[in-house]
Amino acid sequence: MTKFRLLAVALLALVALSACNTVSGFGKDVKKVGEVMTREADEAKD
Repeated sequence: MTKFRLLAVALLALVALSACNTVSGFGKDVKKVGEVMTREADEAKD
């Protein structure tokens, strides 16, 4: 049963780490969209 628990913990850690990467990537995408919108708004004012 110990091997099963170790495998379960390892899989859970792997899923958690990949989720962090996904959230981080999503945050970068949202930041980039915000930068583009700000730049376009500034250009439209001029």
